[in-house]
Amino acid sequence: MPDEPYADYLLTYFTGEDHAGGEQVRFAVSRGGDPLRWDTLAGGDAVLTSELGTGGARDPFLVRRPSGDGFYLVATDLHIHRSQDWMACQRTGSRSLVVWESPDLVTWSEPWLAEVAPPTAGNVWAPEVTWHEETSSYAVYWASMLYPADDPEHEGVSYNRMLIARTTDFREFTPAQVWVDPGHSVIDSTVIEHDGTYYRFSKDEREAPTPGLDGKSVLLERSDDLLSTGWEYVTGAIGMSTDPELGIRQGEGPTVTKALDRERWYLFIDEYGMRGYIPFETDDLDTGTWTKSPGAELPVDPRHGSIVPITAAERARLVEAYAV
Repeated sequence: MPDEPYADYLLTYFTGEDHAGGEQVRFAVSRGGDPLRWDTLAGGDAVLTSELGTGGARDPFLVRRPSGDGFYLVATDLHIHRSQDWMACQRTGSRSLVVWESPDLVTWSEPWLAEVAPPTAGNVWAPEVTWHEETSSYAVYWASMLYPADDPEHEGVSYNRMLIARTTDFREFTPAQVWVDPGHSVIDSTVIEHDGTYYRFSKDEREAPTPGLDGKSVLLERSDDLLSTGWEYVTGAIGMSTDPELGIRQGEGPTVTKALDRERWYLFIDEYGMRGYIPFETDDLDTGTWTKSPGAELPVDPRHGSIVPITAAERARLVEAYAV
């Protein structure tokens, strides 16, 4: 934790594959600590760019060091605008993360690629990070399609599981383990901890609408053990509605943050192919009941990213460096 109290938020995001520069990292800062109202930095241009690997950096996730004195940002090494082939990128795509390091959110290292998935994986999508106090390491998790060892060309049928590994420096990682595998494709997991319980939001990739299934939408599970493979299901189809005033038609890329001044949580779900991030809120994580937040003012085309609380000094430094 930093010495100062948190006063605002930083949103990291990308804007999509419709144009060449959309799959790079953008920043916005909240107004007065309100997670529903944002000021875009750098004129909406990318703040961090990667030409490594595929040349893209999607799904950026920012994590503060537990000491409070620095940050890591990880992203998907994927450039769909360049390749235009989603399936090929899951069979023989990048098995690495794009990583940056910063002491202050404005001075950034050169990016590096960190290989985290085994050769049996076809991709590494939407990496996220949670500090794991019990092992004094970062738990890093992402989605990968896995193929048998006797299918080195990855030509068979597969689906995305969530994998997990641990690291202390984002250069050396423990061997990846399967973390989520319900027998069908699940991607985009994100986690928040509250009072010793972890709450995990993920995208169910099954087709929708399917009677009895929560397809193409976000579900919630909970556990008192971050590394466990046996999480309790809470609810599914979060925010789904045919009425755009009440919710979304499809969702992925969830990110969640807590209010700075009360017991309230905000869940941003990417209504992909439509409006991008749409916020929802609840005063009780255990009920699984979320309502669409009114009057949100977000950046243009915000897609799958992360929201991190920051101090007033950190916000001022970001605004000075990148301008609102």
